[in-house]
Amino acid sequence: MTEEQLSSNHPPLPPTTEEDRFSWLRLLRSRKVGPATFRRLLCEHGSAQNALAALPEMARAAGIEGYEICPFGVIEAELKAAKAAKAQLLCLGSADFPDALVDLNDAPPMLWAIGDIAQLKKPAIALVGARNCSSLGARMARGLAKDLGEKGHVIISGLARGIDTAAHLASLETGTVAVMAGGVDVIYPAENTDLARKISKTGLRLSEQPMGVTPQARHFPRRNRIISGLSQAVVVVEAAAKSGSLITARDALDQGREVLAVPGHPFDARAGGCNLLIRDGATLVRSAEDIIEALPKRVAIPTEPAKTAPPPASKTSQALHGQILERLGPSPIAEDQLLRDINASAGELGPALVDLELDGRIHRQPGGLLSLAS
Repeated sequence: MTEEQLSSNHPPLPPTTEEDRFSWLRLLRSRKVGPATFRRLLCEHGSAQNALAALPEMARAAGIEGYEICPFGVIEAELKAAKAAKAQLLCLGSADFPDALVDLNDAPPMLWAIGDIAQLKKPAIALVGARNCSSLGARMARGLAKDLGEKGHVIISGLARGIDTAAHLASLETGTVAVMAGGVDVIYPAENTDLARKISKTGLRLSEQPMGVTPQARHFPRRNRIISGLSQAVVVVEAAAKSGSLITARDALDQGREVLAVPGHPFDARAGGCNLLIRDGATLVRSAEDIIEALPKRVAIPTEPAKTAPPPASKTSQALHGQILERLGPSPIAEDQLLRDINASAGELGPALVDLELDGRIHRQPGGLLSLAS
């Protein structure tokens, strides 16, 4: 694998056989292997089978004793559960994987889907907001979802109470995608069981989590990056100053998506986050027309990779680890910034980051950011 391939954002070749898909799942479900590490391992070793073979030795080199890759039985059980739920596996690089996610630094390598995957090929807009929304907030979400749907847009949201529920309900007939924090077969909250069933009939349920996983707090920020990544724009309908919806808006900005917000009364805490977003430059939304008018303003991301200077001489692994740890801190920085700061090549930095991540000394965050592990 060349350094140019290692540093590019081109997706890996998708698995073409059942054995390949099994190995992809097994690698992704192995301890300390997240989306970014998965992608690096695949690039460095050429296949999931080779990466699985190399993983225990890499862990030992990073000081982790007794490391074991994901057992066969765990993947067999997941595939059995998927078959029972009629879930389809979408793999990064395949024709049915959502194009909008391919260029993300932390794109999910695999997604479970229940429903109509054709929804992923249509222009999409995310509507997100408060779980304890006001009646006016829910009414606004329903109106926006209905009008946007009638104009050909699929509505993306997270199947949560409040704004998410209102948006999904209003777009059942025109197209909606529910991105779930837990397994695609685990409905949360339970009160949305009937809504989830209807979405699987006319829309799509989607998740990167293993089948059967009950959502936990740490899963929701990861889920949010998929909501924003799938969408041309993220519209925050109603949100407090500190809420998960603002995380989705932040992800959208990192991904180059448009961020819009519905204003609210200054005395209403449920509108505090929206008003802050508008103060900081988000487009103010009064109707679906405001959203559609804002879409052309999004600047296209160049597809041609930037030219880089010739790489410097190779560094020793131990010295490079020390430089990385010295440069990182609790505040996350971008990987390309780290690359420039320590004057290393992409081919040298990639394996070193994998070693440190397996060792639990660094942490990858959405948007390709790195920080010291807390």
